[in-house]
Amino acid sequence: MVNFKFNAYTEMLFGKGQISNLPEVLKGYGKNVLLAYGGGSIKRNGIYNTIKELLKDFNIVELDGIEPNPRIETVRRGVELCRENNIDVVLAVGGGSTIDCSKVVAAGVSYEGDTWDLVKEPSKIDKVLPIVTVLTMAATGSEMDQFAVISKMDTNEKLGTSSWNMIPKTSICDPEYLYTLPSIQTAAGTADIMSHVFEEYFSKTTDAFVQDKFAEGLLQTCIKYCPIALKDPENYEARANLMWASSMALNGLCGSGKEGAWSCHPIEHELSAFYDITHGVGLAIVTPRWMRYILSENTVDKFVEYAINVWHMPVKEDKFALANEAIDATEKFFKDCGIPMTLEELNIDETYFDNMAKSAVSHGGLAYAYVPLNEGDVRKILEMCL
Repeated sequence: MVNFKFNAYTEMLFGKGQISNLPEVLKGYGKNVLLAYGGGSIKRNGIYNTIKELLKDFNIVELDGIEPNPRIETVRRGVELCRENNIDVVLAVGGGSTIDCSKVVAAGVSYEGDTWDLVKEPSKIDKVLPIVTVLTMAATGSEMDQFAVISKMDTNEKLGTSSWNMIPKTSICDPEYLYTLPSIQTAAGTADIMSHVFEEYFSKTTDAFVQDKFAEGLLQTCIKYCPIALKDPENYEARANLMWASSMALNGLCGSGKEGAWSCHPIEHELSAFYDITHGVGLAIVTPRWMRYILSENTVDKFVEYAINVWHMPVKEDKFALANEAIDATEKFFKDCGIPMTLEELNIDETYFDNMAKSAVSHGGLAYAYVPLNEGDVRKILEMCL
């Protein structure tokens, strides 16, 4: 296990009715609040009105219309709103996209250059406005981590950035807020959670037993509860476990002490950058194809471990047969959850595969992944996704 820093200081207010604590949480930062949200679902489900009533003694400035793959133009708009209104704290209400956008907005207020610089060069992130979140989707884990992903569509770039200063101060997580999610968002969110775990579980580091046990438990949670939530959207137990899994998947529990770059996320980021697709859908398509592509004598034992400990498959003498059964089970799970499992279903062809492969390798550090990937490897994986 390599040396690591673990920092998960976010105050998590989890459970029914926790939003009542919002005024108390915010008052320590000041009266001027940037309320950031997406396409308006929080107005349809009543969360917006609840927040406005709770914060009637605060000065609220709204940053609305944050995209599912948040754009740098929206980040810039948020930065200007903060500067013009002397914002004290950023309140992100939504899923990972809203929170990611809010993080970079909060980081951009004190930066004198173009905010896109902070995406390309995270080392430039310094002072960050305090960030508070009200989570409405279980997926990215952004409510408890230092990461953000922002898109620049005119150049087909979707890049991740990070800073310890961007970790939210408090996150309010009420599982009931997930009840009204469309089925595809529940499924795609679960695929995103599982992908975060996969990226850290399949690692060059082989002695991080504790982290792997965390990972296996989170994967089993997703496999158990996503189908329940899809069948019974107001099942509190299912929603609560998926929501907590989202936070635990990327707050450092599974990845600290592990080395190596991620594999599937850099590839999917290119699909989103060119076609603006739902992140979790892209990950669900890429992941089993990546698994099949990297399966070899060097990786088969880890896949056997995955088959036995996550899918509870019986031990077989033929390790490759068992590994393939686990990969097949992963793909079938995503498909049974209602996720499109080919790029063709999303009207994506191979037109930009070469561009995508080049960018994925250069931006994603794929030479340092669990199994190193070059441009030719990425293209072959994308071709397997058609």
